[in-house]
Amino acid sequence: MDTVELIVQASYFLAAMLFILGLKQMSSPVTARRGIVWAGAGMVLATVVTFAVPEVIGGEHAATNVILIIIAIAIGGGYAWVTGKKVAMTDMPQMIAMYNGMGGGAAATIAAVELLKANAEARLDPSQTMTVVDILGADVAILGILGAIIGTISFSGSIIAWAKLDGRLNRSSLLPGQHIINAIMAVVLLGFAVAIYMGGDLNTIIIFYALALVLGIFITIPVGGADMPVIISLFNALTGLAVGFEGYVLGNAAMIIAGIVVGSAGSLLTHLMAVAMNRSVSNVFFAGVGSGPAVESGEQGEMKEIQAQDAGILMAFASQVIIIPGYGMAVAQAQHKIWELTQLLTERGVSVKFAIHPVAGRMPGHMNVLLAEAGVPYDMIYDMEDINADFKNTTVALVIGANDVVNPSAKSDSSSPLYGMPILDANLSQNVIVIKRGRGAGFSGVENPLFFADNTKMLFGDGQKAANELIHSIKELG
Repeated sequence: MDTVELIVQASYFLAAMLFILGLKQMSSPVTARRGIVWAGAGMVLATVVTFAVPEVIGGEHAATNVILIIIAIAIGGGYAWVTGKKVAMTDMPQMIAMYNGMGGGAAATIAAVELLKANAEARLDPSQTMTVVDILGADVAILGILGAIIGTISFSGSIIAWAKLDGRLNRSSLLPGQHIINAIMAVVLLGFAVAIYMGGDLNTIIIFYALALVLGIFITIPVGGADMPVIISLFNALTGLAVGFEGYVLGNAAMIIAGIVVGSAGSLLTHLMAVAMNRSVSNVFFAGVGSGPAVESGEQGEMKEIQAQDAGILMAFASQVIIIPGYGMAVAQAQHKIWELTQLLTERGVSVKFAIHPVAGRMPGHMNVLLAEAGVPYDMIYDMEDINADFKNTTVALVIGANDVVNPSAKSDSSSPLYGMPILDANLSQNVIVIKRGRGAGFSGVENPLFFADNTKMLFGDGQKAANELIHSIKELG
């Protein structure tokens, strides 16, 4: 190994270490910002050192390679910089889904280039019956094809997830016999994968990728809105796996390690998300919770409305208030007003806590990010298992824009699509105040009997406006 190759490999190893250390730092809100910086530094190092790779700067196409890389960095980096600055926190899940899809698409493109190169080389000498395996080797060919499948499915599936989260696709889209169609397509796709391995032509590769793209779309379409956090996490894991496979194809240690780290972290997070819902990952994909019309659970009765002034007085004289945020808080961008409300209550001697369900929002940790942005101290934010016992000693549970995570039918109604999912026990509080824009069933389409309970009052309206009215109500008390 010459000096340049040694520097390249050492740099890739250092970049991989920065990825791992950065991911570790991201496990705590206190160090998450530092972790992002470390991981970003690793990515910059891995990108810069690529210009020293002999395959890039060597040969007659060196100048073209460098120019193309610079153009790609300028386009991708410039677009990411601009959109990253502009994106609203409410749109963060869509951005995560989109960028994750780009990672899967990049891995699939690497596989496509290698497969097409091997296919072209095999056709150079018609007298030789060479296959992709003969040129790439069995292990590289297998991992390349697997990475192509996984990366392509992650790409198209993530785009569908983005479209659903962004309101561009009706979440009730479901074809008759959807799962049977998906199974047939998967079998056919594997057949084309075997054909490529055995020496398929250019048309075989094109059809293979087209099937993988369509399968990613069809797999994601039936998934209900309530399951989006799990799906985003799973596609993240698949993208990491695809990147790791293609890193092996290219012989790039940084890609292998980074892919494995992302894949394992995403897999673990997907498992934790599924456990939080008391469902298997396969059930998330095939059950389609929230993919149909609103599901009602028997006679619900009438929602009882409360005015902001009365709700404010109730909270001002409470001994303890637990605030439960959901995606509605994000849509209304009400987190700053909620923090102002919290400070007012704390000054009056009210104990205030925030309760976070693992799948609240549209991506893992969505509510934690919003509250951190508003300046809520980490010691006021509690996970579900740490706070559920406190609800029975709580005067007011304030639910803002949440639905499924406080739905008691998950415990009491075996016919509910949510049955078995652990929830925040807001219904055990003495009083429940729900800030909600309307009387609908919410994003998941599952009706919530909590909204009709005797101890629940509904404060209708935009989350930020309602929080502001609560603030004024408490201030008027002096």
